[in-house]
Amino acid sequence: MTLGGVEVDLLEFDDAIAQITARAASGDASPGANRNRRAGGRPMAVVSANLDHVAQFGTDGRWYGTLTYRLGHQDDEGSEDPDTIREDVGAIPESSSDAGWLTLLDGAPLVAEANRLTGKNWPRLAGSDLIGPLLDAAEAEGITVGFLGGSRLVQGLLSRRLTRTRPNLVISGIWSPDRSVLADDAASRRLAAAIAASGTNLLVVGLGKPRQELWIARYGPYTDANVLLAFGAVVDFLAGAMQRAPRWASDHGVEWLWRLILEPRRLARRYLVDDPPGLVQLRRNSYVQVAPQQGAAHREHGGLLPATRGARPPLTGTPNGSFLPPGESADVVVYVVTYNSAEALDELVAGLRVEAETIRLRVVVADNDSADGTLQALDAYPDVYALPTGGNLGYASGINAAMRVPGGSDAVLVLNPDIALEAGAITAMYQRMIGSGAGIVIPQLLEEDGSTYPSLRREPMLLRAVGDALFGSRFTSRPSWLAEMDYEAESYRHPHRVEWATGAALLVRSDLADQLGDWDEQFFLYSEEVDYFRRAREAGESIWYEPRARMTHRQGGSGSSAQLNALMAVNRIRYVRKYRSKRYAAAFRAAVVLAETLRCYKRTRLGVLRAVLSEQSWNTLPGPTAADSFAPLRGQFPSGSVIIPAHNEETVIGRTLDRLVPALSTGNIEVIVACNGCTDGTAEVAKSYDGVLVLQLEQASKTTALNAADVEATLWPRLYLDADIEISPAALRIVLDRLNHGRFLAARPAFRYEFDGASWPVRAFYRARRRIPSTSQALWGAGVYGLTEAGHARLGEFPPVTADDLLVDRLFAPSEKAVVHTPPVTVRTPRTVNGLLAILRRNYRGQAELGDQERAASPLLSPSSGLDTRLTARELVRSIRGPASAFDATVYAGLVVAARYRRTQPDAQADARFPAREWERDASSRVH
Repeated sequence: MTLGGVEVDLLEFDDAIAQITARAASGDASPGANRNRRAGGRPMAVVSANLDHVAQFGTDGRWYGTLTYRLGHQDDEGSEDPDTIREDVGAIPESSSDAGWLTLLDGAPLVAEANRLTGKNWPRLAGSDLIGPLLDAAEAEGITVGFLGGSRLVQGLLSRRLTRTRPNLVISGIWSPDRSVLADDAASRRLAAAIAASGTNLLVVGLGKPRQELWIARYGPYTDANVLLAFGAVVDFLAGAMQRAPRWASDHGVEWLWRLILEPRRLARRYLVDDPPGLVQLRRNSYVQVAPQQGAAHREHGGLLPATRGARPPLTGTPNGSFLPPGESADVVVYVVTYNSAEALDELVAGLRVEAETIRLRVVVADNDSADGTLQALDAYPDVYALPTGGNLGYASGINAAMRVPGGSDAVLVLNPDIALEAGAITAMYQRMIGSGAGIVIPQLLEEDGSTYPSLRREPMLLRAVGDALFGSRFTSRPSWLAEMDYEAESYRHPHRVEWATGAALLVRSDLADQLGDWDEQFFLYSEEVDYFRRAREAGESIWYEPRARMTHRQGGSGSSAQLNALMAVNRIRYVRKYRSKRYAAAFRAAVVLAETLRCYKRTRLGVLRAVLSEQSWNTLPGPTAADSFAPLRGQFPSGSVIIPAHNEETVIGRTLDRLVPALSTGNIEVIVACNGCTDGTAEVAKSYDGVLVLQLEQASKTTALNAADVEATLWPRLYLDADIEISPAALRIVLDRLNHGRFLAARPAFRYEFDGASWPVRAFYRARRRIPSTSQALWGAGVYGLTEAGHARLGEFPPVTADDLLVDRLFAPSEKAVVHTPPVTVRTPRTVNGLLAILRRNYRGQAELGDQERAASPLLSPSSGLDTRLTARELVRSIRGPASAFDATVYAGLVVAARYRRTQPDAQADARFPAREWERDASSRVH
């Protein structure tokens, strides 16, 4: 049955003794006689599961899943020879039903739950109760017994007592390793080899939980013992160094209290802090297995039988460690995002070439507009695919660009450029992925001095944020619910499941990468990996840490500055806002404020507190920027059409077209300017640009212009751009690329307001607008949006409405449209209040038109998707954070009321300066 996520074998006392004894006696006791085990048979490991075991290895435990693999699964784990690792990745042989872990029922809560679920009374099979009969059987049958664990003093007492009480027991050896030995892979291997040389058949391991189970799982096969008993304090009990609880305490389920009274300092945290959550696991995740005979096989494969399992051909590398070209299938494709990383390339590429000798790699480098010659340095590696992104677009955007380079693979490896790989690291991660069915595998990261970097993390939560704010890196042994970072040394010594880790290196199964899609580009830098790991967990995938894969992280890739530190703090808040309620996010932000307040005196934290407190300043933090030079993008520009409706835009059309000239020169972009009802020189200015198609229409109608241009356009997707909006080649490329390769039917780029020359009421209005979430999530408001061919088919022709961008926004569900995080387009605000009111009246007239269509049951629109004025009002109120934002919100509300009032006046009573049905627009922003 399963108890709290731990699979337990229900046995009677005598049956357990018989099974263990039979297995222990099944081999030759002479040294080295069992070395054929790695070719077929495997040792049996025995553990008595109590509440502490459930807390450690159960569903919510740190080591969940670690012991469910068949024992000896990682036969060459830790091997220094990558060839040996490579040979064992391919085929995973089936195990015999009696191999692996025998998990016995122990602990009063587990016994009670088992009795309740099965309707039968089961005995407690504690190691301290089993050891006596097992030693009796060993003495009678000549089974050699070894003891691992306990202090040297305890071992001396044990030796003397066993010699006196069990004179015929064959003791093969007693080992008392220091913790430093157990923490060192090479030393543990030597210890296992010494045990193997002794001819031990039954090894009693008393290293304490979870160390003993983890050591057995990793090194048990090398001991050549037939049976390994993970029996905790049994060595101390046998030696007489520790007093067992009296029978009445065991019978009444208070043995834990007895031990707590005897050793409060050592056991208080275990019994009072760590174990109670196991009770919750026990109630939530306990059940009787329908087919018990399948339990062993289920455990042997970690409870997972992924498609990646089964016979696989051995891995083969490439001659001289060369990398495969795009389009050719690889075992792993490596994605690296660079930004001023020229100095790190030689070491990175050299490490990858060593790996490519054992596993087929393709390497793609996305460069975020480096100014130090990174792209030129990549010319020295012709088999590395270099991809300029067209600007400093951020880490997530760089990964997304790299992932669109064609070519299949089993897995994708995302690497920081400042990573130095140790030999066999990628193969070890790949082996872990194949063996466990993990969705993501992360390596052990090292500091430059060789020490382990604490890279393992837990999901950001309020209590953890408070704990980190109050204690920082002090009191590292505090409970996991008070610390986001995992400081426990034991966590970095053994493979196990984690929630997330520093994103400097992660191997993702390709089918999962396809399922998750793009990394979230709202996180320019920092927190993008937290989001990606979370989405992987929500998809039902596991994330594994693999300590055999060792990489040194130089941690110089993105540099450090006050603004970057502020961005890190702000992105933590953005992440929590994405997944939690507003109240929870507000409390989390308060915890971040507390942390920065307590550390604001540090030089590295200067200005961070101010940034966290002033949400208005978040838009000034580092974000996507376009490259000054277009040359790197010239050969990699996607195709598409740009349609610009223009009505008397002579003063601004030139600067709009100037930004499109580089993209137009690629031959992949067509630009159509649809002049409608123009009485100025708009058409003449547009015609002066080579390659621009100019249409001249008599009717002054934007939607007529859009439809006419659609007839002439030949390419998809299409970007519809207002004549006074300037878009960079980088932003244009990203939007077209997203529409070409993404799941979205419609998208727009990010935008920013330019306030030059604007009056204070106008500035206050737009500051308030940017704080309203709906304005940053919709397609309207930026003066530009794009449609795929399928998206346009849903629209058909543009109907005669004023608010075409609002119409398009309301045609698509949130999952069908996207705001793409690009270098922002420039939206010039009106300079005067009258100009702003003219724009607002036009906007509200457009909303009214669409509302009329909804009421007429237009097939184009869904009434539930309309712009909710009450929602906007609530968002405006919630955006108030202090006196400054309150003032902006008041100005915003006043101007909205004024614009709506004037729009509702009868034509005869309209102010002469604002005719009700004229083509309202702002002229102040169109003056040079």
